[in-house]
Amino acid sequence: MIIKIILTVIFLCVMVGVGVYSKKQANSVDGFVLGGRNVGGWLTAFAYGTSYFSAVVFVGYAGQFGWKYGLSASWIGVGNAIIGSLLAWIILGRRTKLMTQHIQSRTMPDFFGTRYGDEWLRVMASIIAFVFLIPYTAGVYMGISKLFEMGFGVPYEYCAMIMALLTAVYVILGGYKATAINDFIQGIIMLFGIATVIVVVLNSQGGLLAAMQKMAEQAPNADDLSQKGADLYANFQAGDFASWFGPNPLSLFGVVVLTSLGTWGLPQMVGKFYSITDEAAIRRGTVISTIFALIVAGGCYFLGSFGRLFVPTAFSAEKGKFVFDNIVPTMLETLPDFLIALVILLVLSASMSTLASLVLTSSSTMTLDLIYRDKKSVVGEVEGGSIDDAVAEKVERRKVVVMRVLIVFFIIISLMIALNPPQFIAQLMGISWGALAGAFLAPFLLGLYWKGVTRASVWACFIWGVGLTVVNMLTGNAILNPIDCGAVAMVGGFAVVIIVSLISPKMKKEAVDEIFKCYK
Repeated sequence: MIIKIILTVIFLCVMVGVGVYSKKQANSVDGFVLGGRNVGGWLTAFAYGTSYFSAVVFVGYAGQFGWKYGLSASWIGVGNAIIGSLLAWIILGRRTKLMTQHIQSRTMPDFFGTRYGDEWLRVMASIIAFVFLIPYTAGVYMGISKLFEMGFGVPYEYCAMIMALLTAVYVILGGYKATAINDFIQGIIMLFGIATVIVVVLNSQGGLLAAMQKMAEQAPNADDLSQKGADLYANFQAGDFASWFGPNPLSLFGVVVLTSLGTWGLPQMVGKFYSITDEAAIRRGTVISTIFALIVAGGCYFLGSFGRLFVPTAFSAEKGKFVFDNIVPTMLETLPDFLIALVILLVLSASMSTLASLVLTSSSTMTLDLIYRDKKSVVGEVEGGSIDDAVAEKVERRKVVVMRVLIVFFIIISLMIALNPPQFIAQLMGISWGALAGAFLAPFLLGLYWKGVTRASVWACFIWGVGLTVVNMLTGNAILNPIDCGAVAMVGGFAVVIIVSLISPKMKKEAVDEIFKCYK
């Protein structure tokens, strides 16, 4: 316990120290939100990766999907590396950097408002982002708190509150630059931690080959077949948990789509490309981010795929439902104290980096795209309609103060949800990613490449992504489970944007050509 406490305290002190160190660079809006648009490839790649993978993946997704799909769950990690990282950087990185800098966009809602010449698109996008980032944040709290409860014996509620407070401190102090530096430190811990834990856990089962042989002998138990898992295992064959594509390849494919393609439409992920320094840094970041994702995501899902060797059943007779979020903590309970301390730091690193990115994205979106959305309104604050440098600086500082206040507000709301969670971690994330990426992915990606995207098609995609997710949620997931619903929302958004763009009024050619000049 002493080892765990000492390592954790050192880690938290370093995080807060980085916040204090970065405070001087967080006095302006660009400094607080984008790190002055001067963040290098290494920091951006680690910021992207650590924002991508949190306790939601390590505890929630790895446990649930490892239980359902066995060793084939490792494909999710591979998809995250290739689609969610490599292709995301190649397809989005350069164009996002150039266009957002050209149109002076600081957030994704700001991009929609400026790119499509519609301030109400900007307002609606900011509301969608704020509302649906909350369940994702709540899921992160849940994941990290379950590990802390296992490692320290501290009640879940206290763990969640402590993490909320500490994350708020260093984000409020140092903004994006503090987040990026801490992400780099946290990323190193994640790489070392996941590799070490996998080796130790497999050795406890007699090594890799022995563990795989044991998985080949596994079969769904009575609880799997008598509850909602019955449809998943309807065509189960002996050895499926150790097969290439598991007992349900189609369902597995839906998870790969949601967790990989979804990052392309999430404000906190795409925002990393806004701040990177130059195109050379983008090329470096592409390689670094992909390797990071392959190790961390691949490692998490590979580890979780052995859950059945440690947990007799994921079904809780007491609660009358599956408790997938307890699988990974149960796997790790027998580790030596030093390794439990390492796991706690691993999950702390993954979760605090994601929390920091989420709260910073949400607060900046609300401040810049709702409260201060009219850029000309600042002029009205100065008599005569002109604004000098002193007043401009004062307004910039005021915006930063508002963002810091909203960070606290956002953390409190998401914490309240985490203390009374309505669903599993994976389902919370599915709702969040489905609505956000379903609404934003297609109009953002196509808007970077295709001049023909229209305002009407963006509105239609917003309605499609949010509408499908909300209707499915209100009907008790009667249409699809939250994971599959999110995947359908994302992919369907492309059809919505293309079809509506072809039949709706086009934007002015001169305005669109001016926006696309940045690529020449």
